[in-house]
Amino acid sequence: MSAPAAEEVGTRPVGAAARVLQRVVLPGDADPDVLPLYVEGELVTAGSSEDASRATARGGAVSGDQVLGRRRFLVPAGTRSSFATYFNAFPAGYWRRWTVVEQVRLSVRTSGAGTVTVYRSNAKGNAQRVTSSRVGGDHGSDVAVDLPLRAFNDGGWYWFDLAAGTQDLRLEEASWSTDDGAGRGAGTVAVSITTMNRPDYCARLLATLGEDEGLRDVVTRVRVVDQGTQTVSAETEHFPRARAALGDRLDVVHQANLGGSGGFARGMVESLSDGVDHVLLLDDDVVVEPEGILRAVTFADLARTPTIVGGHMFSMFQRSLLHALAEQVQPWRTWWGPATATHHDHDLGRSGLRSTPWLHRRVDPDFNGWWMCLIPTSVVRELGVSLPLFIKWDDAEYGLRAREAGVPTVSLPGVAVWHVPWTDKDDAVDWQAYFHARNRLVVALLHSPYARGGALVRESLGISVKHLLSMQYSTAELRLMALEAVLEGPEHLHRDLATTLPRVREVRAGYDDAVVRPDATAFPPQRRRKPPRRGRDVQVPENRLAGLVQAATGTLKQLRPVDELARRHPQVAVPHMDSRWWLLAQFDSALVSTADGTGAAWYRRDPARFRALAARTTAAHRRLLAEWPRLAAEYRAALPDLTSPDGWRASFALPPAAPDAGRTRS
Repeated sequence: MSAPAAEEVGTRPVGAAARVLQRVVLPGDADPDVLPLYVEGELVTAGSSEDASRATARGGAVSGDQVLGRRRFLVPAGTRSSFATYFNAFPAGYWRRWTVVEQVRLSVRTSGAGTVTVYRSNAKGNAQRVTSSRVGGDHGSDVAVDLPLRAFNDGGWYWFDLAAGTQDLRLEEASWSTDDGAGRGAGTVAVSITTMNRPDYCARLLATLGEDEGLRDVVTRVRVVDQGTQTVSAETEHFPRARAALGDRLDVVHQANLGGSGGFARGMVESLSDGVDHVLLLDDDVVVEPEGILRAVTFADLARTPTIVGGHMFSMFQRSLLHALAEQVQPWRTWWGPATATHHDHDLGRSGLRSTPWLHRRVDPDFNGWWMCLIPTSVVRELGVSLPLFIKWDDAEYGLRAREAGVPTVSLPGVAVWHVPWTDKDDAVDWQAYFHARNRLVVALLHSPYARGGALVRESLGISVKHLLSMQYSTAELRLMALEAVLEGPEHLHRDLATTLPRVREVRAGYDDAVVRPDATAFPPQRRRKPPRRGRDVQVPENRLAGLVQAATGTLKQLRPVDELARRHPQVAVPHMDSRWWLLAQFDSALVSTADGTGAAWYRRDPARFRALAARTTAAHRRLLAEWPRLAAEYRAALPDLTSPDGWRASFALPPAAPDAGRTRS
């Protein structure tokens, strides 16, 4: 054993009593797209010496052939592999800040000859070697190193590398464990999945949960809240396997479509009768790393105070892309986004943990998305369940509510799902625009620390005007409906939960911009009375002044009559990525592609409709600003009833005396 660096470390025989915090795991299918999230090769530098400032360090490639099993890995003779990766490094900063753990033990079992070297980083991403051990022998070798956490208050990780000598070196197993918190029992969890006409996705997820042996003693209930007409129970490829694996742990609940908030609220309410310590909320269309569930439960068990533990989101399409790490709500605007000092869409396949300094800083979010979020049932009993928002903002509101009650949220590295990223959607202009607008205002009324919501009312009006200038009249109408619902008061949330979506769809169907056809040839051909000036279409504004000029030009255009030719033919085809309001405002009609590339809609300018919607929208925002103090008081007073299990049972059509009514068990 070489001399330790910077901090004292110790050794202890493997097998001493300890609580495993996280096991080193490998992808079961050895998928090369996700392998960099589990193990990397040598640290190499990409780029030229002439432009060192743009060079990026990344881990050298490893082969799927080196994966020998879920916990076993081959390091060929003369090579080196590093477990400084998202799933296998130990996020010491998070354990140091939020749990009772003060020391962690790395246990590594190998066969063959080579070296085990332990490293650590600080919150700035600076790495240093901690200790190193030679291993070898015919019967394998065990290395155990005790590592203190006291210097990780702001962040930092531990990890280890394996280097093979003249022979192959094999990792047989490795784990991070502790003796701290030994008096706390291992918690149990009820998994709650909300699904709506995605039986194949949901059934595959259920099979994953049922067939992972490590989850058997921890996940004591898997509940599917099925709100669709294509039920998961009728899926024939994966569901029979899942049902056989889960047995009586599987519970399928059928209810009317109450949206994501209604599905997750049902799971939270039911979990209170399951006798479990935690409820884990999962989207139906995710791929989960099962080890992450164990880590989330263990972290919550050892947290100093009741703590919400969330998982990160990787892209389903680009599987090494860390799409969402930690989320915050900007209070002046009541708008969500990546937490300070973090970034969306970071590709760990191109720049891994060792070469991404900002990943080493501990990040404390305001909330965690309910694609994967574990909530202690003690917190559910104290705070209630989801607001009846149908979709959008329910997870953010719950995080803000929890924070105000002193319950932290931790988005824990090494806990994650793969999910379709929201960058491939544009749900701010379709039927979901109603819920985006209404629920954002409700959250601000409940939680904004600023008089009259800070910048929100002004920004809401600006968004609606931009939609009007873009000829997105259906979106502007839905946003106005949302505002009128908010002005009505909090009683509409539960009352209209099951009827709002059909009404929204009916209203939207009456607008041209809501009619999407799969092929642009379904519309008349493009024609323009005049060619673009000097052969150039509308240009991106180069500065703020140019942007203001285009905004003014687009606004003045609303005063002019519509070109008759533009009523019969689109003037231009606009790709979705270019469909900015200042561009669309220059035309009388346009074919605009959808975000997912599956179709297009024909936007047509309507001056009379523009004027009527603009007047109503402006008046409603004036009223909202004037009545904000009264509305905020009403919504805050109503919050306990809106989020109480008994209040939700009425929406589930379950009498309080019989909360299990209506359940069908698979």
